[in-house]
Amino acid sequence: MSPDLILLGISLMIWGVGEGMFFIFQPLYLQELGANPVTIGLILGGAAISMALAHIPAGHLADRIGRKPLLIAAWITATLATWIMALAPSLPFFVIGMIGYGLTAFVSSPMSSYITAARGRLGVGRALTMVSALYNTGAILGPWLGGQVGQRYGLRSIYVIAGCAFILSSMVLIFIKSQPIEKHDGEIMNNRKLVDRRFVTYQSVIFLAGFSMYLAQPLSSNYLQNQQQLSLNSIGILGSITSIGIVILNLGLGSLNAQIGFVLGQLSVCIFNLILWQTTSFPWFCLAYFLVGGYRTTRALATAQTRNLVHQSRMGLAYGITETVGAFAIILASPIAGLLYEINPTSMYIVGFCLIIISMIVSSRFIPHPEVST
Repeated sequence: MSPDLILLGISLMIWGVGEGMFFIFQPLYLQELGANPVTIGLILGGAAISMALAHIPAGHLADRIGRKPLLIAAWITATLATWIMALAPSLPFFVIGMIGYGLTAFVSSPMSSYITAARGRLGVGRALTMVSALYNTGAILGPWLGGQVGQRYGLRSIYVIAGCAFILSSMVLIFIKSQPIEKHDGEIMNNRKLVDRRFVTYQSVIFLAGFSMYLAQPLSSNYLQNQQQLSLNSIGILGSITSIGIVILNLGLGSLNAQIGFVLGQLSVCIFNLILWQTTSFPWFCLAYFLVGGYRTTRALATAQTRNLVHQSRMGLAYGITETVGAFAIILASPIAGLLYEINPTSMYIVGFCLIIISMIVSSRFIPHPEVST
């Protein structure tokens, strides 16, 4: 790995500790602040809207003004949003912080572009999954630590510690180098359409896969606490196991052909749904939460395949579109998860399981086999 990717990886590892501390507990803290399952789903969907609005402009800006400025802006904004959540006196103020934090998801496409350009001899899929693995190495500690702190001092305190971790992460990020802006020949680019049939087909596949895999996740923490009577410590352990799963699955599936890894990642989340639907044993929950890491791996591999469908100079914009499609899947899945939870908590696992089976069939049939564009 290049020095810049190592620095980025260290920064992300620290960020993973902070974000991991609160991410799995977010629905529980919303519940503590007075939100019911449907409201939680709507809030999570609203936060995803802010994510969706930012991806494409950020990807376009990354192609035009460079990637590092957008990375720095995202790190600073997310840190401020976390402190808003930490100091929020009520649900409305906390939601403002959540939406602000969700907005910084615009960093995904510039960061993917940065990693792709700095990867050296690594393949795109391998580089993206390796950096993601570094983030999730930090996130292994985060949920466990968040559970310990939350159990003893309350869930609000984990946001304070996360905010401090984010300041340190931002200090490391400052030292990565800027990258040259990709130039392109206008005449050549006019003959290369960004939105062609293969690209649109692939984005449709990504949406179906993302919706299917995410559907049961937003309210799983509430299900484990309310229906399975798990403590915050136990839920934190499951969050850490998820991060371990992401690291291992990233390194394992990331070394495979991206198309094969994309389908296998869905399969692992499908098994997660089956286990949560059919069992009530903590050891089985541990296996399920290991396998749900396939969701993050699949997202990284989806981005890797997008690179093969577009010209180098439009890489940021293409990544932005891909991230936006994934965000819209979250927007739709979150409130539906809340409604399913209200009807019957296990129904979100049943529906999720069935949809992933369909998505795997569609993915196997309709994932494009693109030629590499340069």
